[in-house]
Amino acid sequence: MKVAVTGAAGFVGTNLVNQLVADGHDVVAIDRVSPAHCLDHPQVTWTSADIFDQDALAAAFDGVDTVYHLVAMITLKQQDELAWRVNTEGVASTARAALAAGVRRFVHCSSIHSFDQYTDNGVVDETSPRSEDPALPVYDRSKWAGEQELRKVIADGLDAVICNPTGVYGPVDHGLSRINGMLRDAAQGKVPMFVEGNFDLVDVRDVAKGLTLAAERGVTGENYLLGGEQVRLFDAMRTVAELCGRFRPLFAVPLSVLKVVVPIAEPISHLFGSDLVSRASIAALVAQPTVDIEKAKAELGYEPRSSADTLADLVSFLCDTKQMGSARPKSGLPFESVLPVTVA
Repeated sequence: MKVAVTGAAGFVGTNLVNQLVADGHDVVAIDRVSPAHCLDHPQVTWTSADIFDQDALAAAFDGVDTVYHLVAMITLKQQDELAWRVNTEGVASTARAALAAGVRRFVHCSSIHSFDQYTDNGVVDETSPRSEDPALPVYDRSKWAGEQELRKVIADGLDAVICNPTGVYGPVDHGLSRINGMLRDAAQGKVPMFVEGNFDLVDVRDVAKGLTLAAERGVTGENYLLGGEQVRLFDAMRTVAELCGRFRPLFAVPLSVLKVVVPIAEPISHLFGSDLVSRASIAALVAQPTVDIEKAKAELGYEPRSSADTLADLVSFLCDTKQMGSARPKSGLPFESVLPVTVA
């Protein structure tokens, strides 16, 4: 079968392309770049296309059975015009191109952030309230708005399903992502402390598999939460450090302390060109929702692996690919290595 992946050179894209090739599909891998790490395989054709150019996308989708749309802009900012446009208009443009090309199925990779995580009962499932509150960060609001744009195209005849991963981590990652980057810091013994808090983390390889299951078995117009396991981030940091025989974080900083520090540190972070230190960066940890993935399990046959397996595989991958060098944040802010990040 011939399939297409937008954002194919990214973190999730790399793993999805690997999964699709392993499943025997011919892949049209669409991205603005094709880095050296991208899969060079007879079944993969790399092409460059702008997600706002519907004609170019429709041409790339010619003869394609399934399109996986992964392009997104992740940010911790409260407002960001480019992120809003990519995460909303970009979805609409890609979906319209797929409809014009006669694609059989469209799989949109959204995010858990499109659901309002401050629920009354502490549980998020596919029926939970959405991220409509203007006070929420732009990423959360834009991911929900992007889904609404897609539903307009579904109403016009596109057969599409939506997947909502939680916090994505694990191999393969040549980036590294923010979560994997912090785990690498800890594996090197460079994280003396970390913030208290739990979050649902999912292996990127399980996300890739979940997306293909949604393409095969998902119901048109439905959302499927692709979660993994509730992980105490401080424990994850200690685990990877121990696996590498390095200095482990000594203690977890209470969120109450971080709430006091962030209003002071946030403006300083912005001066350094960073969005990591912000109210948005701790919002998910404050909420700490339980993510119910029973719908994906029942309807898709989705079964994520354990966090212990992911952490061990990530450490092995980092060592095998010689990515255990310096992992300081680009901004150089001394407090960034103890702060959480937004997720997929």
